[in-house]
Amino acid sequence: MDKVSAVVVFILLWWWVLFMVLPFGAKAPDRIKAGHASSAPERPRILMKMLITTVIASLLFIIVYLIISSGFFALRKA
Repeated sequence: MDKVSAVVVFILLWWWVLFMVLPFGAKAPDRIKAGHASSAPERPRILMKMLITTVIASLLFIIVYLIISSGFFALRKA
């Protein structure tokens, strides 16, 4: 896997994991302030979720990289 492909794979993994992590811990507020969406979370904790996303995406990237570099799946014609 070349560098560009590795970056693309990591970015895709990161976004997929982020969209899976975003709902965790999301709780709608008891009192809704004027001008706010009723579905907006009370404490979104975006930075914590981004950190968790980075760790999980990094682990998944290592697994994907090892599988691709091992030749277990041939992505090119023989």
